[in-house]
Amino acid sequence: MDKINVGLIGLGNVGSGVYKLLASRNSFFKSKIGLDIRLKKVYEKRKRILGKLSVPGKCIASSVNELISDPEIDIIVELIGGIHPAKEFIERAITNGKFVVTANKALLSQSGEELFKLAKKYNRDIYFEASVMGGVPIIKVLREGLVANKLHAIYGIINGTSNYILSKMTEEKIDFGEALHLAKKRGFSERNPALDIGGYDSAHKLSLLTLLAFGKAVKSEDIFVEGIKSISSVDIQYAKDLGYVVKLLGIAKIEQGKLQVRVHPTLLPNKHPLATVSGVFNAVFLSADLVGDMLLYGKGAGQFPAASAVISDIIDVALNIKCGSGQRLPVLPFVKATRLLRMEDVVSRYYLRFMAIDKPGVLAKISGILGKHHISIASVSQKERRYAKVVPLVILTHEARENDIRKALQEVFRFAVIKRFPIALRIEGK
Repeated sequence: MDKINVGLIGLGNVGSGVYKLLASRNSFFKSKIGLDIRLKKVYEKRKRILGKLSVPGKCIASSVNELISDPEIDIIVELIGGIHPAKEFIERAITNGKFVVTANKALLSQSGEELFKLAKKYNRDIYFEASVMGGVPIIKVLREGLVANKLHAIYGIINGTSNYILSKMTEEKIDFGEALHLAKKRGFSERNPALDIGGYDSAHKLSLLTLLAFGKAVKSEDIFVEGIKSISSVDIQYAKDLGYVVKLLGIAKIEQGKLQVRVHPTLLPNKHPLATVSGVFNAVFLSADLVGDMLLYGKGAGQFPAASAVISDIIDVALNIKCGSGQRLPVLPFVKATRLLRMEDVVSRYYLRFMAIDKPGVLAKISGILGKHHISIASVSQKERRYAKVVPLVILTHEARENDIRKALQEVFRFAVIKRFPIALRIEGK
């Protein structure tokens, strides 16, 4: 077999990039892999997009079923996103003997285990490099490059919108609302940015990284998620004064034989490799037993970075087809997965900020409650001291259990001198 036919569903931002590359670089790909990768048919319901890209009439399918049922098409590329009907398209493609390439992180985080089992049953593959970090080949690194390693931890800045907002708040000392407005103005944020700033987009991606790194299928709804909307420029500045930066991290790591999977704003030491990742860039910091620490960095979104990842998957699948080797790289684990640790039992260091009336004995009361809940104080700083005024009291703790922190903050908040519910941010890194 020297020719592989592709059917493309969806000509949105990424799909248009894939179309352009397949249409313009066919001979380039052939010179690299010795295979002729041909885009046979495209389905896109928006006629204006088809016209804008000058898609030839013979390549336009009247329905998705036309692609899926075409016996000459080897690979179906799904780029419409969402759960339905994308799931049904992928299922029908597999049962019709097609290999699948997708960028659909939301679908795979919810139904990936089910779809991967279906692909295994039919000896077909689902490739999904573009679902995490755009053009940065994190999926390939985990599936192939680090296959000899036991992973200890993954720390990921895997949402460009949130990273841009936090970077602007840090660099320009502006509040969240102004930074979000800038992100929308520059096209780095959707009109409805809830998935990004709420941390849910990061959770979708983290669920896939967790499956590949630790063999545990964790649905995004089972991941602890805390977004950045409540982050204040005040806390960013206080963190900076203490030698930290604030990043929205996706964290998956094994400690004492239990797996933690969580997404939340995190204080990182300013010398940590992730601390300087700014703007819309993404990065993942990996820790493994053989290679030690590793950083992957690059553009996490954009038409051509994501299209590059899709093309890479198409070529990988094409080579698998040529060699008759479906399921060459199975996604589902062969070993029993580690037990997932409840968020309440996670142990971390914490940044705590209390807004308190500046009166004698307040610190002693707060310290007493923290001590009662087994929380040890590492440092204390009081900002903008003004008698009888509400002032910030910032405390860094030693390692403490999440549930103990929650109980202590609830108790402290009951004091009349505490004027707002305390802020708690977790600290990672050394």
